Formats: sequence, structure tokens, C-alpha cells
Amino acid sequence: MAAAGIAGVSAAVSEKQEFYQLLKNLINPSCMVRRQAEEIYENIPGLCKTTFLLDVVRNRRAGYEDPHPRVRAAACTTLGQMATDFAPSFQKKFHETVIAALLRTMENQGNQRVQSHAASALIIFIEDCPKSLLVLYLDNMMKNLHSILVIKLQELIRNGTKLALEQLVTTIASVADTIEEKFVPYYDVFMPSLKHIVELAVQKELKLLRGKTIECISHVGLAVGKEKFMQDASNVMQLLLKTQSDLNNMEDDDPQISYMVSAWARMCKILGKDFQQYLSLVIEPLIKTASAKPDVALLDTQDVENMNDDDGWQFVNLGDQQSFGIKTSGLEAKATACQMLVYYAKELREGFVEYTEQVVKLMVPLLKFYFHDNVRVAAAEAMPFLLECARIHGPGYLAQMWQFICDPLIKAIGTEPDTDVLSEIMSSFAKSVEVIGDGCLNDEQLEELGGILKAKLEGHFKNQELRQVKRQEENYDQQVEMSLQDEDECDVYILTKVSDILHSLFSTYKEKILPWFEQLLPLIVNLICSNRPWPDRQWGLCIFDDIIEHCSPTSFKYVEYFRWPMLLNMRDNNPEVRQAAAYGLGVMAQFGGDDYRSLCSEAIPLLVKVIKCANSKTKKNVIATENCISAVGKILRFKPNCVNVDEVLPHWLSWLPLHEDKEEAIQTLSFLCDLIESNHPLVLGPDNSNLPKIISIIAEGKINETINHEDPCAKRLANVVRQVQISEELWLECLSQLDDEQQVALQELLNFA
Repeated sequence: MAAAGIAGVSAAVSEKQEFYQLLKNLINPSCMVRRQAEEIYENIPGLCKTTFLLDVVRNRRAGYEDPHPRVRAAACTTLGQMATDFAPSFQKKFHETVIAALLRTMENQGNQRVQSHAASALIIFIEDCPKSLLVLYLDNMMKNLHSILVIKLQELIRNGTKLALEQLVTTIASVADTIEEKFVPYYDVFMPSLKHIVELAVQKELKLLRGKTIECISHVGLAVGKEKFMQDASNVMQLLLKTQSDLNNMEDDDPQISYMVSAWARMCKILGKDFQQYLSLVIEPLIKTASAKPDVALLDTQDVENMNDDDGWQFVNLGDQQSFGIKTSGLEAKATACQMLVYYAKELREGFVEYTEQVVKLMVPLLKFYFHDNVRVAAAEAMPFLLECARIHGPGYLAQMWQFICDPLIKAIGTEPDTDVLSEIMSSFAKSVEVIGDGCLNDEQLEELGGILKAKLEGHFKNQELRQVKRQEENYDQQVEMSLQDEDECDVYILTKVSDILHSLFSTYKEKILPWFEQLLPLIVNLICSNRPWPDRQWGLCIFDDIIEHCSPTSFKYVEYFRWPMLLNMRDNNPEVRQAAAYGLGVMAQFGGDDYRSLCSEAIPLLVKVIKCANSKTKKNVIATENCISAVGKILRFKPNCVNVDEVLPHWLSWLPLHEDKEEAIQTLSFLCDLIESNHPLVLGPDNSNLPKIISIIAEGKINETINHEDPCAKRLANVVRQVQISEELWLECLSQLDDEQQVALQELLNFA
């Protein structure tokens, strides 16, 4: 729309009736009317748009009063949509006015539906509102929410009205979810009312309210943590158990079921191993729901037309006369139950052992449950966790279960049609291989897997060629390009999962897997050719990195395939490619043996050049740069005869600490411990002059959570600090160069290591 058109629209909506009509049209059942209204609305400047909406929501518009409730409800809905579409900038810009307006609207007792829409909009707004902004309004917000809760609870008791209360408890859950531990001061105010609602909402028409309130209680408990929640844990668990005992008498599509299922999972997270006592009460209804067969029907077209849209059926036309239908509400419950079984297996491990066999027999066939993607995702995700549980029964039982899982899992990789589900199946297979370890696949399984991975890689290249052809076609435009880019992202994501599977095989089989891998070698070499897109080169290099790390020194027989790509890609414009190349050069030094000496020598100047680049520490580049610093450290540590140590070591020390890549950071700190413990003169400096710098590096490692108390390196670093403390003068000099946060971090390290 032209500028004049926008000005005209702004002038038009400044009049009360015009703007109200616009909002009515936004919710008009007619698609044509609604589309025209949306076109007008989209061209109103954002600030004006928000101002108009807030005025309508607050029942105020330039002196006019009492807009129609439907208009106010539509304004609330539109604010919620903007909060979704423009998050988080919308929240950052309008948090003060939007929160205040929606809370006031929720307080207004004039119309339950408007209150409900305001609560719904507030939920959406809160979900993407930064915690730091939300806490600014916390006291006032919680006071208002509790006041409204008390009023709505009284209305429920007197009149049975529930619509606004349903949205209100969801709002409270959303606030708790966002502010987490900052909900603790308000816990004692809200929890009695929430429990009271669960006790009161026993009639059939209140089952959705009961379910949502149970959900809210579990969110609040998770937010405040076990210590605070324990004062009510027993009472809440009894409420849940009472509801649970009624589940057997509920209809399959009862809304309480899904809320109960999710609430139990949160209780498990809150209580940890203490939850195990309740598992036997929860697990059988879950398995029953997860095992439910879908409601399907083959109907004549006329019968389909007569069915109500609210019946929860979806239909696919099979021709002019018939349609295949499936009831979706039961599928959602089935998917949720499957996801919860995954959760319990993951969280409880030993406590879940007795259910492992029953659940694995349920889940494996669901890898082919094509009625619902999330059911197949849950089935795949469950496999490595179930294997972890089976391991507790011993190696024989584990091997037996793996043989039950393995073939269907491999076949699913080859047949799964949905990219998102396929990625989960491939990831699950990779994790399962790592659980089982060396020898997990027999010759037939390896052959089948090899054929599937080869087909995936060949398909990857073919799809890229087809996309290039489409870019040359006459109808090519920006919309087509966006679609092609989406396809490319899906293909690259599957490529990452191919890499994950190969990583699992290299890390478990070591060099024994290389003869099998050679059927894929030409395709992996093709990935790292200079003319390939950067994601291909990144993941191709990652695969060779794994070969070098896990199959050295045998990996050197492939050196001519990756030598120049590894070195040349150190200059690549894309930081992900540089990171993959730098990591490879580092593991060459660490694991590669003497054959890699000359390559390590060639790598040093390239690594140093990246590190010294002016923008090397920007957010975009820092991970790649830290991998370069780590690679230099590995060459100094494992291949010192390939480099002038006296020249490079002081530079390496000056580049520390590493902040972003935790794994590489701990590698550098471990090497630093070696150098200090050997009293290396270049590291300690003349008269120990480098010790203040070293102490600050250790402090930063603690602040950045690089140093894990369980890691042996933590104790070594703490001992370095204690050695420095022996000299009071030297220690005071070190402390003088540390800020308060660094000093606190050092003390924490000393307390725990």
C-alpha cells in the first residue's frame, strides 16, 4: 500500500466506528471480509496499531466508551497474536502498557469472555517476555492475579462460572514457568486456592478446569523447587492420586487425562527418586493410553459432510464417494502418553527397570505408527533410555533387548517419510550404538545400514542438483527460493544425523569399522570439495575429524583426501567450517602419531592467523577462534617437536582463557596445569610475573563454568591456587588484579576441590 494509503487508513481508524468495524471484520467468519480487514490492519504502523488495540482493550478510545465486548475480545486476541509474531521485541517495547492493560481487563467483571481473552493474551505475552522485564511488575501482577483468583473462585462456588477461571490458572502457570524461583514469595498465597479448586471441581462440566488447575499446581511446584514444594507435596500427591483413581472411569477423550499425564511427569522432576513410590500407580494408565488403537472409519462423502467439526475427526478423500477418517483427540493422548513413558525411563533409570520389557514391546511397533508423527518420535527417543535401563539387568539381557530393537530401528531409518521424525530415529540409533558399544551390529545389519546411509548421501547430492535446475526455470522467484532453502535446510539436517551415526560407529568400533566405511568414502570426499556449499564442507570435515580422533594412527592412510581441504578451509569465510578444520588439526596432534608431524607444522601459521584476525572474538567467530587456540595448545602439548615452543607458547598463554567452547576450554586448562606443575619458565615468567595472569585465567574458568568439580582438572587448578597462597606477598599481588566476582569464584573452587 502506498504512503498515502497508509495515511488514509490511519485517519480512518482514528474514528471510533471505523476502527471498531475493522476489529469486527478481523474475527468475521467470512474469509473474504477477514482477509480484507487483515490487509488494512497489516498496513497500520506498529506503534499506532498497539495504541489502538490497548485503548479498545481498556474500554477507552479518544473519549468514546463501551465498545462491544466482541470487539474488545478481538483486540485482546490480536495483541496476543502480535506478541507471538513479533516476540521478543514486542514484549521489550510494550511490556509496561500491555501488562497493565491486560491485568485491568482481567479485573473488570463486566464480561467473562473478555476476561478470558485478556488472560489468554497475557499468557502468550508472558511466554516470550524476558524474565528481567517481568520481575519489574511482579508484586503488582501477583497481587492482581490473586485478587482475581479469589473473586473467580467465589463465582465458581456461587454460580458455577468457570471460563475466566480456566484461563486464569493457565496464566498463573505461565508466570510461574517464566519467573521460576522468583515465584517462591507468592507460593503460600496461591497454593491453597489452587488446591481448593481441584477439590471443588468434581462435576463433569468442570473437568477441564480441574485438569488445568492440576497442571498449574505442577508448574508452580517445578518453579519453586523441591524444598519449598515439600510442605504441600503429600497433600498434592493425594489430590493427584484421587484423580488418578478416577481415570479408569473416564472417557478416552477426557481433557483431564493429558493434564494429569503431564503433571505426573513434572512431579517426577520435582521429587526425583522420591517419585519412584508413585510410579506403579501412574505407569499402567499411561501404558494403556499409549497402547490405544486409533479410531478410524471409512465413510461416504455425505456422511462426512453431516459430521460436526467439533467431533475431532480428520478426513482424507479417497475419491468422489469415500473418505478415510481418524479421530485426532485420541491420537494426541496416545502421543502424550508415549512421551511421558520416555520421560520416566530417562529420569528414573533404576526405578523404571521392571517396566522396561513391557514398554519396549509397546514402543518398537510404534516406529511404524504413521497416523501421528509425535508417536513415532517418542518411540524412537525411548530406545537409548530403555537400553540404559536394560543394562542394569546385565549384558545378556541388554543384548537380547538390543536385538529386538536394532532391525526395526535400521529399517525405520530407510523408510521414514517425515524429515523431523527421521532425524529423531537416526539420533536414537546413534545413541543406542554408543550404549551397546563395540560389536553391536552383525554383518547383515552393517550391510543394510551402509546401503541406507549411501542412499541418503546420494539423495543429498541429487536434491542439490534438482534445486539448481529449479533456480533456472521460468517461474523462479523469491517465494520459490524460500521453498528451496527450506528443502536445503532439511537435507542438511539429515546430513548432520548421518554424521552422528558415523561418529557413534567410529567411537565404538575404532579402526575396525574403516573397511565398512570405505563404501561411503567417495561420497564423504565429495562433501569437502571446494565447490560444495559450506554446510557440506563443514559436516564432511567433521566426519574426517572423527576418523582422525577415533581411528588414529590408521587414519593417516586417508590423509591425501583431507590434507588440503583441512588446511584451505582454515581460511573459509564461514566460522562453522573454520571450526571443523581447526578441530581436525588439533586431534591430528593429539591422536595422530608421528605421521602427522609435517601437517601439524603447516597448521600453526594458519591457526595463528585466524586467532590474530581483528574480528576473531566477535560472537559469530569466537567458537571457531577458540578451537584454533585449543588446536595450537594441542600441537604444543602433543607435537612439541613440530613447532618453535619458545616462540609460540607465550602467545598461546596470552590468548587464554577460553569462554565459549567448554570442552576445548578444559583441554587448555589441563595443558596449563601440566606447564605450571613442571615449573615451565616461559609460563611462570621471570620471578613468577605471569602468576597473576594465570590466577585470573583460573578464576574466569570457574565463573564461566568451564571447571567442573568432578573433573580431575579442578583439583589440580585448586592446588595451583593454594601453592600461590603460600607466598603472602605474591598472593596479595594476584588478588589486587582480580575483581570481586573473580575472588568469589576462586574461593568457591577452593571450597569444593
